[in-house]
Amino acid sequence: MTQKKITGIVAFVALVVGIYVATIIAPPGVQTGSPDAEQQTFNTEYVQLFPQPRALTDFALIDHNNQPVDKSVFTGKWSLLFVGYTYCPDVCPTTMAAINSAYKDLVSATPAEPQVVFLSVDPKRDTIERLNEYMNFFNPAFIGMTGEHKELFPLVRSMGMMYAMTESTDTPDYLIDHSASIVVINPQAQVVGRFKPQHTPGQLAISDTDQIIADLPILMSQG
Repeated sequence: MTQKKITGIVAFVALVVGIYVATIIAPPGVQTGSPDAEQQTFNTEYVQLFPQPRALTDFALIDHNNQPVDKSVFTGKWSLLFVGYTYCPDVCPTTMAAINSAYKDLVSATPAEPQVVFLSVDPKRDTIERLNEYMNFFNPAFIGMTGEHKELFPLVRSMGMMYAMTESTDTPDYLIDHSASIVVINPQAQVVGRFKPQHTPGQLAISDTDQIIADLPILMSQG
């Protein structure tokens, strides 16, 4: 292997490690060791908690009813958020269907009705009309929202999540890589953690709604 290739590999590894540290170990807006960086402690079993709550970046999006939304949509209530797109062939519809199936039990188990949000990262194809149909298909109580990538990308990153186009959007059936976790946002518009997908051989990797039903009431009552 040439010295040039070795240098390139080392640089790439350093970049990956740097991104991991920036987004996982030291979340944006909170410095480890600062007075505001208190460790989160909840008596939960399944949710992956971040070391400290992550403040969401400011954003300006449009919801599925064609109304403008900003960070205030998350204040005053607990929210479950899933990043995806309506043309997703597998993980997105399966996850949304699972949340909808568990929603009544979730509402019964929690001290206050949680908000379910679907954040589309495909503004080119996910028109307001299509997003509205998608949300009403699963549950009219759910909120769908989208916007320009310049708004979406910083917001998704501030949640500790990611998305990326896998091919040119000029291709009609392009796919989008995106995180499949369900994010938990507290009433202060801070991300406290996420329910990660469960990997079972022969099945789609989606978050287990039984785990959400078990842990979300604890988060809401202790947070």
